[in-house]
Amino acid sequence: TRICAVLADFHGSDSMADIHDSGYKFLFSNRTIFRQLMESFVDQPWVAQLDFERAETVDKSFIDKAFQERESDLIYRIPFGEEELYVYVLLEFQSTVDRSMALRVLNYVVQLYMHLDENRTGGEKLPPVFPLVLYNGDRHWTAATDVADLIEPIPALGEYGLHFRYFKLAENELDRERLLRIGNIVSTLFLAETRYAQDKLIEELVALFEREEDKQAVSMLVNWFRQMAIHRRMPAGDYKELEEAYRSSEEVKTMFVTALEEYGQEFYVRGREEGREEGLEKGLEKGRFEIILAMSRRGFAVDVIADVTGIAVADVEAMLARGLSEAADAADFAQQPDEPDVQ
Repeated sequence: TRICAVLADFHGSDSMADIHDSGYKFLFSNRTIFRQLMESFVDQPWVAQLDFERAETVDKSFIDKAFQERESDLIYRIPFGEEELYVYVLLEFQSTVDRSMALRVLNYVVQLYMHLDENRTGGEKLPPVFPLVLYNGDRHWTAATDVADLIEPIPALGEYGLHFRYFKLAENELDRERLLRIGNIVSTLFLAETRYAQDKLIEELVALFEREEDKQAVSMLVNWFRQMAIHRRMPAGDYKELEEAYRSSEEVKTMFVTALEEYGQEFYVRGREEGREEGLEKGLEKGRFEIILAMSRRGFAVDVIADVTGIAVADVEAMLARGLSEAADAADFAQQPDEPDVQ
């Protein structure tokens, strides 16, 4: 995913989807964050009538174990007047779009209904279930949202034909200006997944912290961003690091300064390791050069790069110019026609 791309340039992409969606699942398990997802991005009239203060996640032990291991999803039970409603959130982070998504979601909803039916008494009806697919991938979403579109229409079965539709929320279809206008935790999370300059994004996070009432929820987002953008990994186990709460915007700013310094040091260590084989100075120089190019590609301003690396602005600019020159030379070489074989 895009926010991880800085470090992925150097470390590959081993199981990044699994790491990323586990973090998302943890974030959306927070009621404030889930409420903002529904109220800001699900344009349905009944959303305003949901009692999010009493919303609770549902144990998914009834889901087939094979699917439990495969999927990252959440089920919420939410009071709705005198009744209740379920929201099934499927977090989709695969690099390719699954054409059979409608069947997958239908399968999970049916399993949920079978579970609920076991505890139904008398003439009691089953509660409504709202299926939501949150897509985080880069590719355009092309999968059918109605299972009927996966079935041959002839012969026409009319009212006996199968219809089931899920609500699709694709982050790469959201307008950046709209996200900035919304300005809440979820819109800032989605903004972080666009190619938005990271120094500007940090400013958005600090401003969000100042205006958001639920400091614990926004602290979770701040810590998630730090882990993913700076360290390219989520904390193991119980996510204690994500639960750390900040007391002021100044603490948030200080955290990011410290994190960026750690980010720079990681690559200096890499440079030293390479230096054992290439010569210490050459290895350190290569490490500096790589981090400067990577930070520039991901939208860091020159002065921010200089602050993090401790390299003069003029030297940073020179290295960036060198990087552009080398990239242009490589592109010219790639366009040269192959030499004909000499018989």
